[in-house]
Amino acid sequence: MCQSQNSKLDISSFGLHILAMGLMLCDHLWAMLFPAAEWLTWVGRMAFPIFAFMIVEGYLHTHNLRGYLLRMLVWALLAEIPFNLMYGSSVFYPYHQNVLWTFLLSLLLILLIEKSKSRFRSVLGVLLSVGIIILGYVLGYAAMVDYYGVGILTVLTFYFFRNRNWKSRLCQLVCLYILNVELLGGYYDVVQVFGVEIEVVQQGFALFALIPIWLYQGRQGIHNKVFQYFCYAFYPVHMLLLFIARWVILR
Repeated sequence: MCQSQNSKLDISSFGLHILAMGLMLCDHLWAMLFPAAEWLTWVGRMAFPIFAFMIVEGYLHTHNLRGYLLRMLVWALLAEIPFNLMYGSSVFYPYHQNVLWTFLLSLLLILLIEKSKSRFRSVLGVLLSVGIIILGYVLGYAAMVDYYGVGILTVLTFYFFRNRNWKSRLCQLVCLYILNVELLGGYYDVVQVFGVEIEVVQQGFALFALIPIWLYQGRQGIHNKVFQYFCYAFYPVHMLLLFIARWVILR
């Protein structure tokens, strides 16, 4: 199943999931408890691209797509209140939706793209795919899912450029630069290098996610139902615990 199972630099699917969850936790710790520790959100920027990549991997390798979509829907619903509490300090917060909705919408768009390509194997199929990409970008903003339309395009980037060769990796790098620096850029951090102050786009740290992604060669690692549900449950549970911790501290 893996071409480089003995490589010292190889990282498994299990390792990517653990890494992404740890990076996400760093970002949320910064947002909820340690706003002065800006390095937490710098490294946290890498979480979303890794999750987006793994969502595509899950789509490509699942033996039960309907079950995969259903699990995403159920956990998106379960995560909504913890996300609302963390993001809007309210049980009901309709102005922003959790990231699992971003992934669910992206998966449905990928399914739609594949159906259009299989039915129309011509220029029409290509045009339909382009139209679906544009639709996804618009829907991301209209539905106010996490990362908005840029989040949808990030998942689609890893879908279209999923081969493990230099061409796909170059396209991933270019797309992630455009999405994170050009479209999401706006927050700058001043970094001193040899006494010289340099402005760095905070969201640009997301590009470093490509390093562990490129080290992944298809090896699954630990994979069972317990770990699968742990990954799903980690998202709402850690947000709820962070909200409670902040509420206790601010009392």
